[in-house]
Amino acid sequence: MTVEDGLRLSVYFGERDRAGGHLLADALLACYARHGVRTSALVRGAEGFGIKHRLQSEGLLTLSEDLPLVALAFDTTSRIEAVLEDVRALAHHGLITLERALLFTGATLEAPRSLPGEQVKLTIHLGRGERVASRPAYVAAVDCLHSHGVAGASVLLGLDGTVHGARERARFFAANRQVPLIIQSVGDGASIADALGELAGMLSAPTIALERVRVCKRDGALLAEPLRPPAADADGLAYWQKLVVYAGERPRHGSGPLHSALVRRLRAENAAGATALRGVWGYHGEHQPHGERFWSLRRHVPTLTVLLDTPANMARWFEIVDEMTRETGLVTSELVPALRAGGPGIEHGGLRLAARAAAPAPER
Repeated sequence: MTVEDGLRLSVYFGERDRAGGHLLADALLACYARHGVRTSALVRGAEGFGIKHRLQSEGLLTLSEDLPLVALAFDTTSRIEAVLEDVRALAHHGLITLERALLFTGATLEAPRSLPGEQVKLTIHLGRGERVASRPAYVAAVDCLHSHGVAGASVLLGLDGTVHGARERARFFAANRQVPLIIQSVGDGASIADALGELAGMLSAPTIALERVRVCKRDGALLAEPLRPPAADADGLAYWQKLVVYAGERPRHGSGPLHSALVRRLRAENAAGATALRGVWGYHGEHQPHGERFWSLRRHVPTLTVLLDTPANMARWFEIVDEMTRETGLVTSELVPALRAGGPGIEHGGLRLAARAAAPAPER
């Protein structure tokens, strides 16, 4: 197994966005394949808004063909930095973030002896068709994480992506076994390390990333305040902050699902942007792993709502998140060292990484 310093590159944009006469989604994934990016996945969102504050939702028929998309890529720091100029030129409208990660790759997986920080986010990239015995590998992996007390895990289905540098696209009437999916989980370092020890016997040659995170809420209980980084580092490079709300399709707020109500409330309050993603399998807190089934009359799948803004603004948005997750949900806080948001005649931030910031102990 090889352990390397790496980066998570995330691009948030709309399904109809274009670049150079092509759909931006296709242009980005072609770019990742051209640069041999180790692993990437294109994920379609259920609802969201960005710098133009236009709501994109599968519930609005007039906009249903312009749902939010997120292109996630992981590789070594040097490889991601090499692809950045092309990505910046393609996605001149949209949101781009960079986050530091540790990458674990190799033919065999071993649990690391130490994990960064008290709590971590674990991301595992697999092919859709990979299996453990007679079960889908993602189901077996989520069961493993749940059994070790990891706080939550969600499986996101990729529509397109790269696996070990080669592009794999989902196609109609195809098995799509190599098309990537992502398992994203959060928990304390000890639980994650124990789970990785068991996953070592299950998975063959996965790409795994570990990032620092803070779990702020779990099933309505406030465990810690969000991270409070300074506005900028010593060189004036800005820090940004990310909140993620892990919930599900079933929890309601008012007349609609929690994730939809949260996106719309944040938009009404003039937040910078939010994107809700729908998973296919997962859990949070004490709930059993679950997902959509053909015979179910109501969706029972995990959702992730991602919110990005300055640390100063995030204090207000966390108040709203706290209010709307009084009974359910898992809420995490992360520091983002580089963010660039662009729109017509607008550009905020940049893609130079701010210095590593100390992670203060959680307030309990």
